[in-house]
Amino acid sequence: MADGFIQWYREAATAAAFAEQVALFAEFGIRIVHPVRGAAMVLDIEGDDVLMRPEELGSLLGLRIASLTFNWWLTSDTNVIDAYAPEALGRETQTLWLDGLCPDEAQRVEAAVASAATRLPVPTRAVIVDRYGISDPDDWDALALYDGTDIPVLPDRVIAQEPIAERILRAAAPGLTREEEAGGLVRLAPVRPA
Repeated sequence: MADGFIQWYREAATAAAFAEQVALFAEFGIRIVHPVRGAAMVLDIEGDDVLMRPEELGSLLGLRIASLTFNWWLTSDTNVIDAYAPEALGRETQTLWLDGLCPDEAQRVEAAVASAATRLPVPTRAVIVDRYGISDPDDWDALALYDGTDIPVLPDRVIAQEPIAERILRAAAPGLTREEEAGGLVRLAPVRPA
């Protein structure tokens, strides 16, 4: 089994949108600045931490010239690795890895992403929540980025724009619940036995 993840697909954001995301995540106790080291921590190609001002990280993300991997902090010892990647057609992904988090911490990360997906001015295409890694983040790219029709194994939850949600429902119904979200998004989850 792979590591759990949350994959967030959206239209391209700006440095200002990243600053808003930082503020929204902070509402859930998730910080971009390490509580002790006092800076954002970007991972270099060898996996070592490189200290950076949050504004500098936001500027790099806004340039959309390369993938970046950085940390969000729940405590000084508990982090979430975030792999950001610019994509074709002016879109981007953020993959937040849930490995090493307890269920309550994973729920906080999920709530922060869901909140940002509905509150940021950048349109969200889809959020895939797969806490146990039953699929792979790349499995969702065709559907969420390019309007493909192949539906991967359904994870814990999908929040998506109506056309994407409809394609999933057609392929998986009646085994899904559907709930309307803010921002014109639809939340889908497998029906859980009572």
